[in-house]
Amino acid sequence: MTNIHKIATVSEAVDALLIGDVIAYPTEAVFGLGCDPDNEQAIKRLLVLKQRPENKGLIIIAADISQLLNYVRDDLITNEMWQAVKQTWPGPVTWLMPAKTSVSRLLTGEHDTLAVRVTAHSVARQLCEHFGKPIVSTSANISGLSAARSVEEVNQQFANGLSCIVDGVVDRAASPSEIRDLLSNQVIRKN
Repeated sequence: MTNIHKIATVSEAVDALLIGDVIAYPTEAVFGLGCDPDNEQAIKRLLVLKQRPENKGLIIIAADISQLLNYVRDDLITNEMWQAVKQTWPGPVTWLMPAKTSVSRLLTGEHDTLAVRVTAHSVARQLCEHFGKPIVSTSANISGLSAARSVEEVNQQFANGLSCIVDGVVDRAASPSEIRDLLSNQVIRKN
């Protein structure tokens, strides 16, 4: 029999993030798994839970651009590039930006870039606002399985390992976010 994870408020989920736990929460298209991007142990737990290789990297989401400045090389990003980014945020476009050297290799994987997004989803945005910084955001699924789009689907895939789930609605018709490389302006994945 599978465990049913605690349904948490945003405040309770932030408390879980602060102690290094992994949570699940709604995003634009699917439920996400999240943790503190500055907590190496939490990121490792998330990768093990998801059964995702360390070399792939992860996305972090934020409530606004200012939350991302501790993670990306702002010195390599021109005003024109920021304008292109601002036209897509908040929203479902993830940008690959040059990562600061202080960013965990578990977040960047085998790349020199970090995948970042300013979310438009109200619950995910509240999590980042209350946490005071970005959170890791990867689809709530075991690698190779379909991403969870409901609390029930999260519970089906993850019997153990999650601290809690923040309930909310996802847009079931939405596709995963488009991914663009900021420096090359190349579209890596269309939505």
